[in-house]
Amino acid sequence: MLAFFILGYLALTLIIGFWVSRRIKTSTDFTLAGRGLGTFLVGFTLFATWFGSSSIMGNPGYIAEDGFSSFITLTLTSFICLVVVGSFYAKKLYEMNIVTIGDFFQIRFGKKMDMVVSIIMVFSYPHWIAAQFVALAYLFQSILGIPLDYGILLGAGIVIIYTYVGGMWAVSYTDMLQGIIIIVGLIILLFTMLDKTDGIAPLFENKPDSFFSPFPKNDFDSWNEYLAAFAAFTIGAIPVQEIYQRVFSAKSTRSAVQGIFFAGLLLLMIPIIPLLLGLGADHLYPHLLAEGDGQNLIPYMVDQISSMPIQILFYGALISAILSTSSGAMLAPATVIGENLIRPYFPHLTDARLLLWTRMSVVLVAGVSCYFAMSDADIVALVIASLSLIMVCVFAPLTFGLFWKRTSLSGAWAAIICGGVCWFVCYLFETAIDPTLIGTPVSCLAVIIVSLIRPDKPKDEKSTTEEA
Repeated sequence: MLAFFILGYLALTLIIGFWVSRRIKTSTDFTLAGRGLGTFLVGFTLFATWFGSSSIMGNPGYIAEDGFSSFITLTLTSFICLVVVGSFYAKKLYEMNIVTIGDFFQIRFGKKMDMVVSIIMVFSYPHWIAAQFVALAYLFQSILGIPLDYGILLGAGIVIIYTYVGGMWAVSYTDMLQGIIIIVGLIILLFTMLDKTDGIAPLFENKPDSFFSPFPKNDFDSWNEYLAAFAAFTIGAIPVQEIYQRVFSAKSTRSAVQGIFFAGLLLLMIPIIPLLLGLGADHLYPHLLAEGDGQNLIPYMVDQISSMPIQILFYGALISAILSTSSGAMLAPATVIGENLIRPYFPHLTDARLLLWTRMSVVLVAGVSCYFAMSDADIVALVIASLSLIMVCVFAPLTFGLFWKRTSLSGAWAAIICGGVCWFVCYLFETAIDPTLIGTPVSCLAVIIVSLIRPDKPKDEKSTTEEA
């Protein structure tokens, strides 16, 4: 029966995708939902995109094992990131009337930098999408008995179809449905679990003092990992395309900014539920963590303590979280490919042809993501890996280029090159300090120093040079 309802839910998702596809007339309809989303849809679609497999299957195991320090790095960071974006970035970028982050770089620094940044953005996404495919595969393996690799392909196929057909409109409407299912399903499961554990208090009994500390263990490796994760989910997430795809899809500046804050509030409150569920699962079945099966904490508990209706709700919520994250993450790089890597180099390309190429890019991104999914099954590690390159290469030129008028073209190039090379060398030689914690400061210093040493020429001087 559970398998029947899960398959029915997947079919409903596809039906919604085909239903909203009637609204897709232009490439803007596909990538930005015709710039018609209100505050509620902006917030819900961003929440559903970021509340993915790691929030339900990855993070609870880390929290149960490491305590509040993991809550800081894996949950609070998303809220901090969106507050920063909503307060400083969203309004400025929305008013530029652009489609992608690459468009900002083209306007500010030129076409070559747009191309480089767009390539970096595209290459950063497959790891994140792969994390969702891995989570779906675990789910299909548990419910339908499908081997992991086949589960990855099945999950990818479903997401490809409704994203390919409906674009941002399909992502928005399915995210709204999926977000509601996520919240309702998790709340009902929480009350069911608390009935088994006799309330919340037992979840925290016999925990060591270190469990309640917001900081990691007092040793180098723990602090290194803690700071790297904190930076990845705050600084590293600021430039990502899926945030601004929602910002640029809003019908007004106010809807964009308020939608970002709404998403941040949801991402602060709702993830607390699976964290409590993870603690409850550890309380009821402590052998799971002992066996290193932290990613299976909540699914195992659901199978043990829940009735069939609650299992259907939970797995519906879990599938919702994974599908919404997958579709949003696939549409973001596909949009960048279409808008920044195809359109500028084919000036006579019709809008209909651009729409086709953008849709084909969805398939391409999914194919690459499947490869990574089959190569690494650690969900949280995949998510962190997806943010590393963006953090060390894109954060500094975006931030300084947006807020510091003296940022020069040479400085922006220095930030990308120095940050990326430094990160790669540190990664290659396995430095004791996480490569992102070295590459990001180097990138920021490079943009400042080189911009001061080699400022841009005044426009009139440029024109004179070109004429000569």
